Amino acid sequence: MALYTFTPQGRRAFNKYGATLQHADNETRYATTKQVEDTCRAMIASYHADVQSHNAYKGDESQKDLATMAKIRANRTVATYNEYILKNRFVFRKNVPPDIDIELRMVE
Repeated sequence: MALYTFTPQGRRAFNKYGATLQHADNETRYATTKQVEDTCRAMIASYHADVQSHNAYKGDESQKDLATMAKIRANRTVATYNEYILKNRFVFRKNVPPDIDIELRMVE
């Protein structure tokens, strides 16, 4: 094995194998990062829409049920999002895009 890695042909094969692994790692990393970021952005958009609905309807007595349902949906999204971020924090490696929140807050 040692002679194989010290010959030009062996070195070429070894480097080609390493380059192939690096390429696969980069593709996988990008696909995973994109999927996690897209999921986060979708949950954030859903959360903000529900918070806006809650704020719009909470003052109107006839629309109180709509406000309550929007609050429940927003809080459910918060729980799901915060758990998702915890499970996928390895993806960001301290490089979180500015449009992605580290944590969402419950609606009171």
